[in-house]
Amino acid sequence: MRVNTGIIAVTAAISMLAIPAASAQKAAPPASTATPAATPAPPPAPPATAKPACANPNALGVSRVVAINTTGGPGFGFEHFKQLDFLREKEVVLTFDDGPWPHNTPAVIKALDDECTKAIFFPIGKHATWHPEILKAVAAHGHTIGSHTWSHANLNNKKLTDEQRKAEIEKGFSAVKWALGDSPAPFIRFPALQHPPSMVAYMGERNIAMWSCDVDSFDFKARNSKKIIDTVMGKLDKLGKGIILMHDFQKHTAEALPELLKRLKEGGYKVVQVKAKTKVQTIAQYDEEVVKGLKQPVVNSRPLSSVVETISQ
Repeated sequence: MRVNTGIIAVTAAISMLAIPAASAQKAAPPASTATPAATPAPPPAPPATAKPACANPNALGVSRVVAINTTGGPGFGFEHFKQLDFLREKEVVLTFDDGPWPHNTPAVIKALDDECTKAIFFPIGKHATWHPEILKAVAAHGHTIGSHTWSHANLNNKKLTDEQRKAEIEKGFSAVKWALGDSPAPFIRFPALQHPPSMVAYMGERNIAMWSCDVDSFDFKARNSKKIIDTVMGKLDKLGKGIILMHDFQKHTAEALPELLKRLKEGGYKVVQVKAKTKVQTIAQYDEEVVKGLKQPVVNSRPLSSVVETISQ
């Protein structure tokens, strides 16, 4: 059990909303000072529908909702950031990295839906541009979306300059914005949980919250779903609470999640849903770079008759 050493800072950084998930109010984004460049639109989002009541009377659900004030770039997760501990005994935050990915991310969404609970997703920018419809589904199901950089490069790589590190971060947010058609939360998880001091300072300037973890599932190393469940529950039972790191990119994670959520419920754990008070303000330069790199359909001006010829009927 960890001692909360940052109770004053927690109060400043986090607003605890004593309301059910269905009634949490989303904060309005700040006005952008930069004029966004004209960009091709991603696939349209499905029409909004009324959220149905939870059909599972024994669902894990959401115990409370918190809103994060990301001013100054606060960090969360005792693996790296010791100051802010907002979780109470037996509370967890579910987080998923590396998506969106076909089959696996939709399976994760379904498992969360079946238990009427919520998570934070940290998608890779490139993946977001490849599968925008999947990322839109994540948002449509009420989950919080941040970023996991553009290409999952290790930002501690000494071959990278600070400008290249900034580009990895900013293009990640711009790609997620393009995929969603809206700015994501100012939440980031650095690849491999590597936090260069210069980028930590930069996140402070950009007012972006950094997310490490308390419980690393190591699901990318697991050979089966049982190993993931055992790892998470074993660590949680020692710590008593925590931010859980998983990957919706991984097949075994999607397979493990239904049983893991049931085990959390049986163990008396409660899920805290995390939202941001504001949306990230992307930078026009990187918005444009993302769009320029998209593979657009080739325009062919040749008439149909010169392309397709009927040779037999």
